[in-house]
Amino acid sequence: MNEPLDSIATVLEQTGDYRVLRRLVPFRDCPDAADEPTFIGLILDTETTGTDYATDEVIELGIIKFEYGASGRIYRVLDTFNQLHQPSKPIPEAITRLTGITDADVAGQRIDDEAVLALAADVRVIIAHNASFDRQMCESRWPIFAEKNWACSCHQVPWREEGHEGLKLGYLLIDCGFFHKGHRAIDDCHALLQLLARPLKRSGRLTLACLLETARKPTLRLWAQGAPFETKDTLKGRGFRWSGPRRCWYIDCDEDQLELERTFLSETVYGRAVPDLPIDRMTARDRYSARTNPDAPVT
Repeated sequence: MNEPLDSIATVLEQTGDYRVLRRLVPFRDCPDAADEPTFIGLILDTETTGTDYATDEVIELGIIKFEYGASGRIYRVLDTFNQLHQPSKPIPEAITRLTGITDADVAGQRIDDEAVLALAADVRVIIAHNASFDRQMCESRWPIFAEKNWACSCHQVPWREEGHEGLKLGYLLIDCGFFHKGHRAIDDCHALLQLLARPLKRSGRLTLACLLETARKPTLRLWAQGAPFETKDTLKGRGFRWSGPRRCWYIDCDEDQLELERTFLSETVYGRAVPDLPIDRMTARDRYSARTNPDAPVT
């Protein structure tokens, strides 16, 4: 810490006319011994050649393994991991512009699969800031990730209700007064660890505690099977999404919202009771997985 500059930053902030961003520093382990049951978690981030989990490849994998308590308090970092991987094809220019990773950087590099398996073997939960992307990118190469509970810090924390306008990692850090080197796997992992360890702005709840509470709840996927074509705009306006492979609209909701969505469909879409619409039940074990991807080909 540079004390003179830190003092200047404090003076600027106290005027109310300036906001000062501080460089993110690594998480500091809690000096106190845990007085509650503790568990092991992973924070994971990938950089990839694209966004299609079926054809694109991971070119960088970052992992932080950490210990947390039942209260959601993070106690200490157990291990860090960051490795590059040479894909089967050249890295697209757009990816290099975004991440800074070049073909020269990854030449001859390979992620150590055995090390990844060892890191993930004993974890209770894996957290990513866009779990639907990172989980699907990882599962095909490292099957152990298909067997674990996952949580999404982007979509399973009520950031907007807590006073944040954006959901991107960089925006959230700025709201908390920090900046970091984004779009590199381990740097994003460190940033996310800091966010999870902080209390939320309005409620004061620990961010990790809030995330885990949401992740533990089952999610129901309600399919609007046979919905009339002319109701597509109504369905879209309600938040339903279109699954091309299943040729059907669907919505993901909590258990306590199911009857509301059924009532909406009965009254607005079908004009009759629809008690037998298909419903998929998902938990943290299969949520965000490629096997529950509504855009995956029907087999």
